[in-house]
Amino acid sequence: MRVAFGKLRARLATGIGSTVAVCAATVYGILGAAPPPAATEYTAGSQIEAGQWQVIPRRAWVSEEKKVLGVRLQEGERALVVEADLSNRTQASTRDYAKLLKLHPVGGVPVPDPEVALVREARPLPLLHPGLAERVAFVWKLPASAVLPTSLDADVIAKTYKPVDNLYGTPGWFNPRVVGRITMAVEVTESVAGWAS
Repeated sequence: MRVAFGKLRARLATGIGSTVAVCAATVYGILGAAPPPAATEYTAGSQIEAGQWQVIPRRAWVSEEKKVLGVRLQEGERALVVEADLSNRTQASTRDYAKLLKLHPVGGVPVPDPEVALVREARPLPLLHPGLAERVAFVWKLPASAVLPTSLDADVIAKTYKPVDNLYGTPGWFNPRVVGRITMAVEVTESVAGWAS
């Protein structure tokens, strides 16, 4: 009798454990399959806190000049430019700003990271110091054949500060993630009106 009761208890424990495991897996599956929250939409003039940066997009425009605020274009290239006020919110000078804005594909074609220029000096942006806001230009080089949209869409990418990194054991900014999306009208001059859609 005692042996039979022990077997029954073992079967009940196994059944309950299996049921709990299946329920837990189902709950985690449902939660993991939930769609991510919608990205916050920003327009010109919005103040965006993006981890180590505060960025205020000002305007978007295109250029066919050979040099755009110090950024040289090759023959057959055009520039899509986003001007923004950029502030370093950290306590250290840094140039970790090239991946702050990720432009959505233009005409279905992915675009590389932009070059970033200092507007007031028309030259590539060096280290940006803490607490000093600067007007900068994110310059994307596009082929002349690219069909430019009249509205620009770009993701805002932020990183998270970790006092101790898991890999190196040092402090830094890690784990880039999308914290919002900038949508702005693109100013098109007459000289480039033929390649905008």
